[in-house]
Amino acid sequence: MGELLSGVGRALNDAFPMPLWVAAEIADLRVAGTGHCYLELVEKGTGSVPRAQARAVVWRGTWASLGAYFLGVTGSALSAGMKVLVKVSVSHHELYGFSLVVSDIDPSYTLGDRERQRLETIARLRADGVWDMNRQLDLPLPVQRVAVVSSASAAGFRDFTQELSRYPWRVSTELFEAVMQGEATEQTVIAALERIAERADEFDAVAIVRGGGSTSDLSAFDGYLLCAHIAQFPLPIATGIGHDKDRSVADMVAALELKTPTAVAVWLGEGLESFSRLLDELAGRLADSSAAVLERSATLLERFGRVVSLGAVEMTRRLEMRLERLSGDVSRLSGERLLRERHRLTSFEALFAERPAMLLARSAERLAGYEQIVAARRPENILALGFAIVRSEGKAVLDPEALANGQPLEITLAKGNLKAKTVK
Repeated sequence: MGELLSGVGRALNDAFPMPLWVAAEIADLRVAGTGHCYLELVEKGTGSVPRAQARAVVWRGTWASLGAYFLGVTGSALSAGMKVLVKVSVSHHELYGFSLVVSDIDPSYTLGDRERQRLETIARLRADGVWDMNRQLDLPLPVQRVAVVSSASAAGFRDFTQELSRYPWRVSTELFEAVMQGEATEQTVIAALERIAERADEFDAVAIVRGGGSTSDLSAFDGYLLCAHIAQFPLPIATGIGHDKDRSVADMVAALELKTPTAVAVWLGEGLESFSRLLDELAGRLADSSAAVLERSATLLERFGRVVSLGAVEMTRRLEMRLERLSGDVSRLSGERLLRERHRLTSFEALFAERPAMLLARSAERLAGYEQIVAARRPENILALGFAIVRSEGKAVLDPEALANGQPLEITLAKGNLKAKTVK
């Protein structure tokens, strides 16, 4: 058998004497303790079913430089699931069988495949007619109830919460946990969005936040399924994914694209600050309008006083004319004021919807505490602990030295009264 396998090896060497460039997908990658890198390369056919498969090896000396080179160019380490273009030599060993020996790699092929996937996702979303759907949703003013999709242990989520805590305004956030890196990213983010959709009326918007990472770490946010969920989501979505230079397809279809998790928190805080300034401005306008109405009323009364002296007929005629003009002014000003106040009240409803319930709950807690204190200090409760009240001539005795020898005493206990006399 050894001679047969040696012949197979010679035949392969004769058939493929020179290295070849081969395109394949990495099905598995393992770096051994010896420093060699072992790969499983596949070529997939229809339905992602493998049509060809081979073992490959990158020897230790080559792996040290080749792996670093690929990482430097693409920003990602070689890993399973990547499509690569590698330079290989055919090898056959009598004991270990057929394998490919990798001597070089073309990073531009992998980068081109990722860009192709991005373009395919964008084209499908446009063809489905959902590309602009989330961006067309109106963001409420202010945004106070936010569903956050992230990982509780992620640095990006910590940056988001720390930045948001710097603002004095109250923003209600609820975390819907998802894996933000690796193969489970797309599936868990979609699951988090579906949980939020079931409670959509409890939130104003959704924030998807994730810190920076390599290009491959962020590739899940270019996937069609995840981006289709974001594009069609019933609430406006703000994204803060990666660094300033990163832009995923998820960013493109979201209602609001922000660069980082910190930028999302800044947007929320500054939005509430702008809303507060708007409320102050509206309050000032209302005060000015009220003052103007009072001034006009005072002027009208003053003129009315002068009209009285002109006689009943002339006074009636002038009063009717002024009342007619005033009626028109009041009607116009009232309509304008009601319109402005309706917008203002609509804004106040979102801001103060929870305040009365909170105040009533706090007041109920305080009253319950006071009732416990009052109950503990009732005389019958104190007497039940073994204490007694000593009176002399109807007054409570506070100092025994003030009593004379033989002076009558009345002693009140928890279950009855006693009479006694002082003995000195």
